[in-house]
Amino acid sequence: MMNAEHQEARARVAAARRVVIKIGSKTLASDSSVYARIANVVADLRSNGREVVIVSSGAIALGVQKLAYRTRPKEMAKLQAAAAAGQSVLMRLYEEAFEAHRIPVAQVLLTHADLADRNRDNNARAALGALLEAGAVPVLNENDSVSVEEIKFGDNDQLASMVVPLIDADVLVLLSDVPGLLSRDGERIPMVVDVARDALPHVHAGTSGVGTGGMASKVEAARRATLAGASVVVADARDPDALAGVLRGDDVGTLFVRSAEPLGARRHWIAFTLRPKGALIVDAGACAALLERSKSLLAVGVLGVRGAFGPGEAVTIVDPQGEEIARGLARHGAPELARIAGKRTDDDGVAVHRDDLVVWPRR
Repeated sequence: MMNAEHQEARARVAAARRVVIKIGSKTLASDSSVYARIANVVADLRSNGREVVIVSSGAIALGVQKLAYRTRPKEMAKLQAAAAAGQSVLMRLYEEAFEAHRIPVAQVLLTHADLADRNRDNNARAALGALLEAGAVPVLNENDSVSVEEIKFGDNDQLASMVVPLIDADVLVLLSDVPGLLSRDGERIPMVVDVARDALPHVHAGTSGVGTGGMASKVEAARRATLAGASVVVADARDPDALAGVLRGDDVGTLFVRSAEPLGARRHWIAFTLRPKGALIVDAGACAALLERSKSLLAVGVLGVRGAFGPGEAVTIVDPQGEEIARGLARHGAPELARIAGKRTDDDGVAVHRDDLVVWPRR
């Protein structure tokens, strides 16, 4: 039975106006009826004035079948070939499912580089907004046919978490092949308020042979999305009523409660979309200035510089014990910061401005 806090959190899910639904490749490759189920739920949501974006895996798995590969290949060229062959199949299945409701769908393929560049990120935001305004359901997937390690998201759980701030979503639903986050005793955990306290102790590593994610990936995606201000639910795609139940506010799956202090879209982009090119090791005084007084990081507080980065590129900021306390955009490149580290300079001596900083909450 749900307590008052749980009921309130589930009610927020039921009242969501903009929803992101992510579904994994294992379900899509093994259950052809799932497309119609998703279309039915989305049609019902839209009839109540709600907007939906789908993040869909499945292109590689469907391409493996189409190209008659015996197993999922490991070679990059064959993975890209499978993605190219399977993406058209994937979109045809969505087209057919949504055509029954006369709802247009639109394919959107992204790489990490598209969202790491601020101008392209804003272009993607505008394009998705225009599609929603036109009454279409965007179906997003990583552009696996051209992706290489340097431009990959990692998996579509992480892509889904990045879509949340892109469209100002209220809810992210991660559909998987488990009933939610399970305790070590195999019991479903109904609600997670604090990821570090309530979720991480129960995460078990492991991936399937079809998809690339796992519960650790979903918990991390949930952490990122809740910090963008969205509620997140991990639920069982195999249950025909799971998605509808989640969006009715039922006690289905595991609900990750949205952050009480969400990051703005730009800070979320700095924290989770950009990949740090280096690190700044800072002294105790700088740690206190960042953690307690929300100050900019000054060069005088920098003990050391690691990596090769230019002005405006992302860096992690770590304390003398090596724990990351923040990340942000470097005001100077690595050579210049190494030159002025620990010194007072004639100018303002800012290494990372507070407007470009994301400071992690203290554990």
